[in-house]
Amino acid sequence: MTNSECTVSNQRAEIGCEEIALENDPDGEERTYIEPDSDKDSGSIIRISDVLEYLFCPRFIYYMYCLDIPQHEEKRFKVIKGREVHETRKLTNRDYVRKKLNCMRKESDVFIASKQHHIKGIVDEVLFLEDETAAPLEYKFAEYKDKIFKTYKFQLVLQALLIRENYNIEVNRAYICFTRSNSLVKEMEITISDFKKAEKIIEEILDIVQKGLYPKTSRSSRKCVDCCYRNICV
Repeated sequence: MTNSECTVSNQRAEIGCEEIALENDPDGEERTYIEPDSDKDSGSIIRISDVLEYLFCPRFIYYMYCLDIPQHEEKRFKVIKGREVHETRKLTNRDYVRKKLNCMRKESDVFIASKQHHIKGIVDEVLFLEDETAAPLEYKFAEYKDKIFKTYKFQLVLQALLIRENYNIEVNRAYICFTRSNSLVKEMEITISDFKKAEKIIEEILDIVQKGLYPKTSRSSRKCVDCCYRNICV
């Protein structure tokens, strides 16, 4: 299997590059590793970043996992900037606790996984709140444009799913910090329906990976213009 690099359109690059950069650096000194329960179901483990690829276009999963063709997008501008944002955050936000969000304490750069749900990923910050719930917080090298993209949403829902399982704590919201909008923080509600949709997406990705299914392409031809697989996609 190959490493999923950052995305090929501006929106897609804003979504995934920060997390991917962290996932490719297993030696992060501040990272907390939470071992999945060995008693749970075993099988293929995908990454949260794979879900972002799938939501952009399902065929990315097929080319990366079934044909082992990497994207090689690591030199894109927003990939580099995303890494810089996270490195700066490590230095400036190391001990900062967001009191305005009623946060009591936090854990940073948490690598977390689930054999039950067959997924793993890194959470920028796990916030533990006054009401005895927890919430993921994700930093984005992006501007807030009066909406939260579907890919943003499900990245956070999947993080919430992993936090809920591994910490045995309720998670009903998440936060995004838009670094290009003066570090504006937006709250996002997470419902039971969101968790169920996320689990269904994981199942669809595992079908492609395990069965070698060739999925339909994205409905938007605009996504194909700058796609690294456009010359082989039919």
